[in-house]
Amino acid sequence: MSKRSWPFLLGGLLIALLLAGVVSNYASSHPDGLDSSLLKGCTVNADDEITGGSCPAQQAKDHELADSPLADYGVRGIGNDFLSTGLSGVLGVLLTFALGGGLFWLARRRNPATGGPATGGPATGGPATGGPATGGPASGGPATAGAAGGDSGTTVQPSGTR
Repeated sequence: MSKRSWPFLLGGLLIALLLAGVVSNYASSHPDGLDSSLLKGCTVNADDEITGGSCPAQQAKDHELADSPLADYGVRGIGNDFLSTGLSGVLGVLLTFALGGGLFWLARRRNPATGGPATGGPATGGPATGGPATGGPASGGPATAGAAGGDSGTTVQPSGTR
C-alpha cells in the first residue's frame, strides 16, 4: 500500500469508529419499516409487546445467536446501555476492518511476483523505458511491428481476432 493511502484509510476508520461508538446511541428506538409492517393487525402496549389481534410478528422466534456476546446492539454483561451500544459498534467496526483487511492482504499475495496486476504484468518497453511497446495478449493490446526503437505504424493483430 502506498504511503499516500494510509491517512485516507486511517481517517475512514476513525470516522467509522466515531459513528459506531457515539452516534449509534442516538439512533431511533422506534421500530423500522419491517418491524412495523409485521405488527399490522396487532395491538401493542407501550413496551411494544403484542397484547391482542393477529399479525405475522406473533410467529417470531429468537434468533439462533440471540445469546451471543454482541446480540441486540449491545455487549452482554455491561449494564450501562450507552457504553454497551457504543462498545458493540466499535467492536463491530474493528472486526469488519480486520476481516476486510485480511481478505485484501490475501488477495494481494496471490498476485504474480512481478509486481504487476493479477490479470497480467506491465507492458515492457514503451515511453517509460525508452523502447517500443511490445503489446500482445499479455499486455492487453496488439503487437506493433517495426524496427527496434522505431515505429513503422503497422499493427499486427493476433490470430483469430478482427
